[in-house]
Amino acid sequence: MSLHMPDEFAPSRQVYNRDHIRLAAVGAIGAFGLLLLIDNDYAWTGLVAAPAAVALRGVYVASEEMGKVWRLSGNELIGPQGRRVFLHQIAKVRRLGSAVQIVTEEGDKHLIKYLADPKAAQTRIETAIKARRE
Repeated sequence: MSLHMPDEFAPSRQVYNRDHIRLAAVGAIGAFGLLLLIDNDYAWTGLVAAPAAVALRGVYVASEEMGKVWRLSGNELIGPQGRRVFLHQIAKVRRLGSAVQIVTEEGDKHLIKYLADPKAAQTRIETAIKARRE
């Protein structure tokens, strides 16, 4: 029995929200710690400001990020805004959290972000590259 691997890599709203919550938590702790370190009397504002900033950014760019779908088509990856990456030009495919980074032989880097299963996406792309080279 063969498993069908996806040829479309779309962002997940759940992963997007989870990543932003994590970023807000790290930002809150970092801002609070930095303000404590410099002996600021209002260090507590870091606990409020960082999550507020991340939440505002998250709401503002969510619809744009959710529209960034990549497709594996024949011998290339087709991304948002007409980006095209030919499989034979890909030097590395690696996971970065919930994203997959594509690095070309020329050094161009592309991120396929907020994936529910970045490992499966990485495997699918690597399999396509290998099949193309054989």
